[in-house]
Amino acid sequence: MITVLDYGMGNLGSILNMLKRIGADCNLASNLESLEHAEKIILPGVGAFDTAMGRIHESGMLDLLHKKALEERIPILGICLGMQLLTRGSEEGEMDGLGWIPAQARRFPENGSIKVPHMGWNLVSPSSSSKLTADFEEETRFYFVHSYAVQADKEEHSILKTSYGIDFDSAIQRDNIFGVQFHPEKSHRYGIRLLNNFAAL
Repeated sequence: MITVLDYGMGNLGSILNMLKRIGADCNLASNLESLEHAEKIILPGVGAFDTAMGRIHESGMLDLLHKKALEERIPILGICLGMQLLTRGSEEGEMDGLGWIPAQARRFPENGSIKVPHMGWNLVSPSSSSKLTADFEEETRFYFVHSYAVQADKEEHSILKTSYGIDFDSAIQRDNIFGVQFHPEKSHRYGIRLLNNFAAL
């Protein structure tokens, strides 16, 4: 069972539809009781960093999320803003992130050569092996919409990189915790492959 966390900041319908398309058992969790039994968690996110972290605090689910991630060590996947929440923080806001992966989200440099936000399809390239990215095609691409990009402190936590004015980490991993900057639920067969891999963990 894949539990999609509903804290009012995610593209829940598209994610659930894609999970159902690949035949994965899935449900929504908007309270402690429904999150308690989660075997895998997807942490979505669309919007501002501080608003998202504030919603997680207000939901009362923060301690249970830490328990699931760090004690029970179940697979967790952060998508888009959800990936940025896995880090220690973002230049967009002032609140601390979850801090599960040593990394930071920084705004794309406004140098005139690129448009911000980074929006549309872009290629990803593997930076280290991961079960999440197994059997990717040689030219795998995903759909992005974001103004802030994550840089992992250590290369060992980067599993995919993408170039857009700068090279940034478009997917990160630390043990059972994964994050992707793009939207697999909007990325057709490439997203299907990634979510199948997550479902199989």
